[in-house]
Amino acid sequence: MTTSRWLAVAGLVAVAAGVGACGPATTEAGGSAPTTVSASGSPTASAAATTPTSDKVPAELSGTRQVTIVRVDGFEAGVTMTGDGRLAEVDDDSGRQLFVPTPLGGGAYLIKAYDRSNGHPSADEPSCWQVDVPGQTQPLRVKAAPCDSNDPDQRFVIGIAAGAGARAYTISNKSAVLRYAPKAGLILEEPGEGAPSSRFRLVDNGPARAAD
Repeated sequence: MTTSRWLAVAGLVAVAAGVGACGPATTEAGGSAPTTVSASGSPTASAAATTPTSDKVPAELSGTRQVTIVRVDGFEAGVTMTGDGRLAEVDDDSGRQLFVPTPLGGGAYLIKAYDRSNGHPSADEPSCWQVDVPGQTQPLRVKAAPCDSNDPDQRFVIGIAAGAGARAYTISNKSAVLRYAPKAGLILEEPGEGAPSSRFRLVDNGPARAAD
């Protein structure tokens, strides 16, 4: 997905947000309808959605656990936020590889990135995923930014991927879905513009940091 098309979608989302200012539909329990993902990779509201209770929400999406993120077809590579602040795949332990998907409601998450605990205070200070707009003809990417739950560019939808066997997820922002491109690495792109959206596993790595 090129920058110009994503900006057009972002404008439509902003208008829709204004019309629906009362917020996402919720049940009496106060939660938002869960998100399912079609075979094409597009996130859609589930027609038969029920609000997940605390014992039904997967632990990795509860905001109380930190996880590593591995692409289903990524073999030994894992997702990291590199030292220069870009989302990538690596086969070593470099960068920030511990993530806390923090629910914001409506199926949206603030995805916080942490270093492994090493006794240095900076390791416990998160950065957050944010859509990166590098140029009009360049694909969208994900970069590190100071966390801001009100920034729509940081509100990622994590949906259960249909037909993925063991639990796997797709990750998207507005209409752009995170996928791996052989020459470009991890990019955000509309389903149908290239290869199918990638599926990711969230691997539990213990309790989230105290700040979460």
